[in-house]
Amino acid sequence: MMMKSFFLFILVIINAIHADPTPIVLWHGMGDTCCWSFSLGGFKQFLEDEIPGVYVLSLEIGNNTIEDMENGYFMNPNKQVELACDIIANDSKLQGGFNAIGFSQGCQFLRALVQRCGHMLPRVKNLISLGGQHQGVYGLPNCAAVQHLTCDYVRKLLNYAAYNSIVQHGLVQATYWHDPLDESLYRKKSDFLAEINNERAINKTYIENLNKLEHFVMVKFEDDSVVQPRDTEWFAFYEPGQAKKILDLRDSPIYTKDRLGLKRMDKAGKLVFLSSPGNHLQFTDDWFRDNIIKPYLL
Repeated sequence: MMMKSFFLFILVIINAIHADPTPIVLWHGMGDTCCWSFSLGGFKQFLEDEIPGVYVLSLEIGNNTIEDMENGYFMNPNKQVELACDIIANDSKLQGGFNAIGFSQGCQFLRALVQRCGHMLPRVKNLISLGGQHQGVYGLPNCAAVQHLTCDYVRKLLNYAAYNSIVQHGLVQATYWHDPLDESLYRKKSDFLAEINNERAINKTYIENLNKLEHFVMVKFEDDSVVQPRDTEWFAFYEPGQAKKILDLRDSPIYTKDRLGLKRMDKAGKLVFLSSPGNHLQFTDDWFRDNIIKPYLL
């Protein structure tokens, strides 16, 4: 009997050694694409080089990379999340579970995917948020790394008509615009963010699905000049009624009232707050290896 148990133990160890690494799903940010080599295509290759044998799915929302980039501006996030849920559900290589990495606005989209579809998808183990805007933004200074007429158009619409129903439906960045000077209007009109943050009503499924994560890792970029305020990358935001003083996540209603179960996750050690020197999404390969790959992806 002891000999049989010993051989079973050895078999488990051998299987663990030869097991394929956990797959990874990526979601890019505004003005970026899933697959070009100078975009997330290059990062996908980096992960494949660092983790031999890993399967990496970089989400493409649309029929090609051009549509994917355009949809990052003009396809409502609610529709994008729905499409992403279908893509993942139908990918046979993800059925054993996966880790998820979001870039900028892709972070809150992936979190919405976990909350809305987590009970219908393979298990999401770790959610890595790189520069995400989890409490929204109040300002769009330089439109990430993109400098063209589309950015000027986005800025003008957000500054003057962010909560117009047409703008909310047709401009992605308006759906996570968060005006701290008028919280009631934000909660009423925000087409995406207020809903996934349980600020209109409490959706218990969102809480249950988010709490199934092993870790929710949030990375803030210390010199971020793109995201305003940069503290939203740690789920913090302006104190209501003004736009200067920041209210830490643990002091905000979304935490104290446990609207998303973040307090429970925090007490369980599932919330991880990391920072990286540099501007928006600027990190070194070594920093990513030491802080993300080794503790959460291997």
